[in-house]
Amino acid sequence: MKVSANGLQLEVDVQGPQDGEPLLLIMGLGMPLVGWPEELVADLSGRGFRVIRLDNRDAGLSQGFEAAGVPNLVAASLRYLMRLRLHPPYTLADMAADALAVLDVLGVHSAHVCGASMGGMIAQHIAASRPDRVRSLTLIMTTSGARNLPQARMPVQRALIKRAKSRAVPDVVAHLEHLLLVIGSPLYRPDPARQRQRLEAMVRRAWRPDGTARQLVAVAADGDRSAMLGRIRAPTRIIHGQADPLVPVAAAHDLQRKITGAVADIISGMGHDLPLALLPRIAAGVASNAARLPGAVPPPAGA
Repeated sequence: MKVSANGLQLEVDVQGPQDGEPLLLIMGLGMPLVGWPEELVADLSGRGFRVIRLDNRDAGLSQGFEAAGVPNLVAASLRYLMRLRLHPPYTLADMAADALAVLDVLGVHSAHVCGASMGGMIAQHIAASRPDRVRSLTLIMTTSGARNLPQARMPVQRALIKRAKSRAVPDVVAHLEHLLLVIGSPLYRPDPARQRQRLEAMVRRAWRPDGTARQLVAVAADGDRSAMLGRIRAPTRIIHGQADPLVPVAAAHDLQRKITGAVADIISGMGHDLPLALLPRIAAGVASNAARLPGAVPPPAGA
């Protein structure tokens, strides 16, 4: 369903019991809300959560920023490396405001918040700026953006910014299959038929590569969020793949050091994706973190 939030038209999906604990899921770079596997949503709603997903601005069926044009990613990368200021058409803080506005529309004052990749960066902004609205925080395969952290190797970075051969559905699906092969979990390879079916459905729903480029510049412009992490008070769980080639696992340890009371579940063989075999573990982690009380002594890492 479309909702008017923060001055934009945003696509939102809500599943689970109306009176369940609200759980906001925020997806990553260029990915629509269907990037959260239905099996995960069903597991979480079955645990009693009212699961709220949204297409971020410039992705999926939500409002785009085509008038801003297509950024030159090579030039933006050079400016980032030279520590020059970037000028994105919007910021991650703006996207955090979008998510909070969606909660307002749904009548939700506070929610459990879970973000993946760029969605985890947006979730950091929400939890740091509006701690009253975050009951618990789960950060999946994301980073503080600290400059001293290991970065993805160049072949991985090239795969991330590479464009599909054309906008035809088969070409886009082939492009995404290759990208997921590069960044995905080496020990949890997907069933090719299931993955192709999911990707084709996602592409036919909406494919917004120009929006992805604008989001990527917003990520780069956001820089280092380390200073804000000390303001996070929600019980925090960090889920990260030991084999993540896009956001190396050092980012998870960095987040755990900088967020008071954070616990980490580092998963061997997991890359930068949400493998079907790991969805029960991820759902259980979200649920156990949601049950923690602020200020409680955290369980051992990996629990």
